[in-house]
Amino acid sequence: MRWKFAKNIKLNVSLLENLYFILGIILMAAGTATLLLPNQLSSGGFAGIGTITYYLFNFPMGVIIFLLNIPLFVITGYKLGIKQVIKALIGTGLYSIFIDIFSRFNQLTSDKLLASIYGGIIIGLGTALVLKGKGTTGGTELVSTILKEFNVKMKVGNLIVIIDTTIVILNMIFLGEIEIGLYSAIAIYIMGKIIDIVFEGTVFTKLLFIVSDKNEQIAEKIGELLKRGTTGLLGKGMYTKKNKTVLMCAANRNDVIRIKEIVYTTDSKSFMIVVNSREVLGKGFKKQT
Repeated sequence: MRWKFAKNIKLNVSLLENLYFILGIILMAAGTATLLLPNQLSSGGFAGIGTITYYLFNFPMGVIIFLLNIPLFVITGYKLGIKQVIKALIGTGLYSIFIDIFSRFNQLTSDKLLASIYGGIIIGLGTALVLKGKGTTGGTELVSTILKEFNVKMKVGNLIVIIDTTIVILNMIFLGEIEIGLYSAIAIYIMGKIIDIVFEGTVFTKLLFIVSDKNEQIAEKIGELLKRGTTGLLGKGMYTKKNKTVLMCAANRNDVIRIKEIVYTTDSKSFMIVVNSREVLGKGFKKQT
């Protein structure tokens, strides 16, 4: 029974990942073909090269993207094995097909600002779903995977930014409009933010560090009034040369004001640092997935 239950869970997870993967590809293709491409905008990567060839030679964007990925498929097969190649082939193939299908539809807007905003949202959401589905649509993402295998010393993230920036600049040069680069930058920025939101959520947390001679009272009040736990970290004041206990507390944004009130009404001479926390996992916060 346990084996069957575990097998069913594994099957359900696999189906969900495939659903994310397919839906993500459709969204990416739709955003690219109906918003960015008709307005000559670029999201960087091979899609940006496809935009250039589409307008210069009237060549289908999806076909160009697939052809550009062929050398990467060969290198991927050599370095990562046939399974990775199959996954990349399926993702890139579907992405290319859907782009050319959606390219036949009427563009949703001719306003470049609207196209960059909504294109960035839709493509960002699609990209996040593809990543959640543990898939790839090739391009710079596949390049980064390959570079990791070759142990390239330069940070892969920086390299991808350089590649995408270069391609956007080429779009500006070949298509002859500086505005293309400016609007494309908006789309790329929004894409990144949407991916972060999908993976990290919209509930942003704060991390507070409190230095006080009344740590026990402060920790007790925070626990009693806000139901938040605190952790005592061992520290040392380098000016006074005295050992200090530093309270650390993770809290929702709405709780920060109340924690400040608790701290300063308990000890007006306390010292506190409030920093942004990208993600907090565990009891009282986001569950680990």
